[in-house]
Amino acid sequence: MALDQRDKSDIIPTMDYRNYITIEPDKRSGKPCIRGLRITVQDVLEYLASGMTEEEILDDFPDLTREDIKACLAFAADRERKLITVPAA
Repeated sequence: MALDQRDKSDIIPTMDYRNYITIEPDKRSGKPCIRGLRITVQDVLEYLASGMTEEEILDDFPDLTREDIKACLAFAADRERKLITVPAA
């Protein structure tokens, strides 16, 4: 059976980001944050997209862990999976 025909969740284990990502209406305008800190998932994703390494992020934000960064990526991947795709015309 081809890879695209199998359930990818059986092949690629996903992190349970719910243990790391919190959403509180009174913190950072309700944006998803890491463990109740004032650091948002968006912040971390933008740091990674700008070219910062995991190590640089961890050095700049000592409250973060490697697992926090993985949780941000898992959260973003889950949101991407849930997006509605529009078929080509």
